[in-house]
Amino acid sequence: MATVATRLITAEEFGRMAEPIDGSKQELVKGEIEEMPPPKARHGMVQLEIGTLLRNFVKPRKLGWVVTESGTILERDLDTVRGPDVSFYSISRQPLPPEDYFEIPPDLVVEVLSPDDRRKKVRAKIAEYLTSGVRLVWLVDPEAHTVMVYCGNTRGVEYAENDTLDGGDVLPGFTCPAADVFG
Repeated sequence: MATVATRLITAEEFGRMAEPIDGSKQELVKGEIEEMPPPKARHGMVQLEIGTLLRNFVKPRKLGWVVTESGTILERDLDTVRGPDVSFYSISRQPLPPEDYFEIPPDLVVEVLSPDDRRKKVRAKIAEYLTSGVRLVWLVDPEAHTVMVYCGNTRGVEYAENDTLDGGDVLPGFTCPAADVFG
């Protein structure tokens, strides 16, 4: 059986594409489009809660930009464009928000697990974030009410709802009860 070669695309080509009519989310991974169904209600609520907590800390202090599902180029030459659930970019590294995709990795990435996420794929995505230069990754599990925090390596530290999350070196002074991220 003959295989058909998939034409790989660049981040720029990906950025010019129309949004999917069905509302699905797309990311570009090593030049190929990956499609995901739209997040379900609980996912969106947790995503908004986290974005609000971070924005309420970042904005009055003029520390940078908190965004949701905004594209960031993590790799070139087999381009990868991810749209993390929530991201923070420090103003020292990203003085102004770009018109197109962010060209630098975020300082903080937050991914909210969906019930249908495959653990192996999620672990690979976390490793990709850390390898590309993301300094802090939070993996939020709304079902287990836990947050895995990754910093500099792929071994995470688990926080339960009664623990206190903090921004580490990325957002010094930011703290919140882990329970707050679940709404």
